[in-house]
Amino acid sequence: MKDRTRVVHPAPVEVPADNRPLIAPIYQSVKFSLDDTVQTEQMLRGQRAGFFYSRQSNPTLRQLEQLLAQLQGQEDCILTASGAGAVAVALTALCKAGDHILAFIESYGPTRHMIQKILGRYGVRHTLLPIEDRAGIERVLAETPTRLVMFESPTNPVTKIADIEYLVGQAHAHGALAVMDNTFAGFHNHGQFGIDVHIHSLTKYASGHGDVMGGAILGSRALLKSLRPDIGTLGPTLDPHAAFLLQRGMRTYFLRYDYQCASALRVAQFLSAHPKVRRVFHPGLASHPQHALAARQMKDFGTVVTFDLDGGLDYGRRFADALEFFSISASLGSAESLVMPPSLLGGGEFTDEQRRHTAIGPGTVRLSIGIEDVDDLIVDLDQALKVAFN
Repeated sequence: MKDRTRVVHPAPVEVPADNRPLIAPIYQSVKFSLDDTVQTEQMLRGQRAGFFYSRQSNPTLRQLEQLLAQLQGQEDCILTASGAGAVAVALTALCKAGDHILAFIESYGPTRHMIQKILGRYGVRHTLLPIEDRAGIERVLAETPTRLVMFESPTNPVTKIADIEYLVGQAHAHGALAVMDNTFAGFHNHGQFGIDVHIHSLTKYASGHGDVMGGAILGSRALLKSLRPDIGTLGPTLDPHAAFLLQRGMRTYFLRYDYQCASALRVAQFLSAHPKVRRVFHPGLASHPQHALAARQMKDFGTVVTFDLDGGLDYGRRFADALEFFSISASLGSAESLVMPPSLLGGGEFTDEQRRHTAIGPGTVRLSIGIEDVDDLIVDLDQALKVAFN
């Protein structure tokens, strides 16, 4: 073998079967090979295990897919390169021209854009309702054949709680799929409700460190098998190194989530007692309109605290600017605490009536609680409120 060939075909290193790595390696390879054509053909027909091309499947991705499916109580998982990508390819693969989607005003902005603007171009119709509008939900499903009901809980940013059993029951009673963005609640909540498709942004709690993006689509093995050809062709593939980092982040998932939830409740209690705070949106507070529903549905109450500040937009800006331990940034679920002041919460496309249903006002501020010492966070919030109103 000449050197020009040797550098392309180095001698393999075989790891003995009883000499396993403690941490699974990164399979940073696009292509996989078997010894002969017959074995390769059998693998592609699903008659034997194996991998062929990483846009379709990869061992590093597969390990993470299996873990997330087990945590969510689902049979299978497909990974994507971002949470928005998971929403986009799931809805694209599930819908065709002429289908109807029932969705909700309180949904994540990119989800609304996907349903209203992108799918709308290709003949997919939709109805957008407030998530508490039971009469509207029942009317729409009774009058309009519906392909899927798309919702999330808790909602962004004011943590409304969807009645999941009701929504899933209504969807299934009318022949529709129930599709849920489960990002805010994490992978250990809501697996018991018969939801057909769970969607997550792995950028949040799976990563936990704000340094890698990813998305996940979870459901039954049969349903996801029917979606894989379309999703594989659309090509939203997660890179193996990103999958490795997400798998690493999941090792501390419960440590982070439990602590962040406990800290978020402490922060919510502090804010609810502050004279310059009008109201606090956090499902763990007894004052939350759906506290009892959240307690029935969830194992915990999440890490997001949203509140309405006296004084409106300018005071919200001054408050955010005065914070020391909260960075002004989007997203949630990572180690650092974040703040979104009123001017950055979006929703400019809403009508006045729709905005009323979102409960987002001129002084609404969203906090994502990180893993800092909660006493430090409360001191910081207190001093920032003093600065804002001096």
